[in-house]
Amino acid sequence: MNEHLTQLVKLSQFDKDIVGFDPQIENEQEKLKAFTKVVDEINAEIDRLYQLIDDTKNKRIKNDIHLKELSDKLEEIAGKHKVAKNEKEVKALQLEEEIAKEQVNFANEEINRLDALITSKSEDLETLKENLQKEQESVSELKEVIDTSIENLEKQKGELYEQKSILVSKVDPKVLAFYEKIKRWAKESAVVPIKNQACYGCHMKLSNRFYSEFITSDEIMTCPHCGRIIYKDSTESA
Repeated sequence: MNEHLTQLVKLSQFDKDIVGFDPQIENEQEKLKAFTKVVDEINAEIDRLYQLIDDTKNKRIKNDIHLKELSDKLEEIAGKHKVAKNEKEVKALQLEEEIAKEQVNFANEEINRLDALITSKSEDLETLKENLQKEQESVSELKEVIDTSIENLEKQKGELYEQKSILVSKVDPKVLAFYEKIKRWAKESAVVPIKNQACYGCHMKLSNRFYSEFITSDEIMTCPHCGRIIYKDSTESA
């Protein structure tokens, strides 16, 4: 293998290794997202409960006002009973009184129901707040671990970039331009080995004639099928 091809094989490996860090970094970030999602969901539920409790309290206030109005109405009816002139007026007042008392009972029942709901949801709210605190502590601890992990991965990635830059400075500009041209469409598989007489880029088998020329040549060659730069795998015998 000539020097230029050796450089391209190393350069291609650097590119593969550098790109290989991206999914590792993304995986670490996804771990944190999974935990922060739980925190966001708890916060959303807390907001919902606060709103529900506020709405329930407002309904209770309205029922208190309505109950006061009914109480005033019953006092008014009691006063009218004293001055009723005939049986017809008395019966009308009794009917009105019965309806008002039914409304009082309903209002009291509704107030009791609303009070129970406020108590229940307030308890749920406190439980959620406790869960939120625990999740936030977990996220904080996990973030430290993940930040350190990502920092290490970024550091290793940066070191590879430096090594790649040193290598790039040594590669012949024309050879480098040729590599970059193929890399534009082949990405990290711009340089691939030949194993069992097949290109490991497109997996097409090379003809006997081309393969014979390939294993004896010291020049940079490309796969006749896909155009990738090819080299002989070191583990394969001639």
